[in-house]
Amino acid sequence: MQAFFAQDWLIHLDWGIFAFFEKLWNPVLDVIMTFITYLGDDGIVWLVLALGLLISRKTRKYGCYIILGIGFAAAINNGLIKNLVERPRPFNFTWPEDCPYVYPDVVARPESWSFPSGHTSSSFGAALPLLLRAKKKFGIPAIVLAFLIGVSRIYVHVHYPTDVIVGMIVGIIAGLIATLVLDKLLMPKVFPWVNAKIKRNVLPTLEPKHSKLEEEAA
Repeated sequence: MQAFFAQDWLIHLDWGIFAFFEKLWNPVLDVIMTFITYLGDDGIVWLVLALGLLISRKTRKYGCYIILGIGFAAAINNGLIKNLVERPRPFNFTWPEDCPYVYPDVVARPESWSFPSGHTSSSFGAALPLLLRAKKKFGIPAIVLAFLIGVSRIYVHVHYPTDVIVGMIVGIIAGLIATLVLDKLLMPKVFPWVNAKIKRNVLPTLEPKHSKLEEEAA
């Protein structure tokens, strides 16, 4: 994989995008993007949101979607791909002379491998199920925030743009898996069984579907 990332076209693609963002650098954006990138640290903003949603039975399933989405994203991204690829961070990479990469030094330098972006994958893993299952007024802002977190990782130069793009793809896949697992396995089969065992409706289950005749009678 190291040979793949050392290809000229990929290096120049990443640097070209970096160069675009470097033209945007200013003190105001530094503060904004630093704040946004910190929201994605360890998935904190999504975990806080999930905990808040878990409190009420009406929103508990959405909290489960988020937690499962983050879990699948972390397993695929941090547990598997990062350790297989072992791509160094852009500030540890020896750039060619025609790619004058500059590190802005506005956030601490992460010590983990670079590819793919964990902030981005966990954010999309959490946000996509909300877009698919929650009301659009919640799902769309969640996706926008996930996108901004990904962009912030490029702005502060701790990830190559290609890290963020692949992180987005990983997060989307993780979010889809989380949605399917909850919809097809956990809520219709596993959670009802657990609720029956503990004799409390703690875990969310699928609401029963009513036929048109039942709805008309109601």
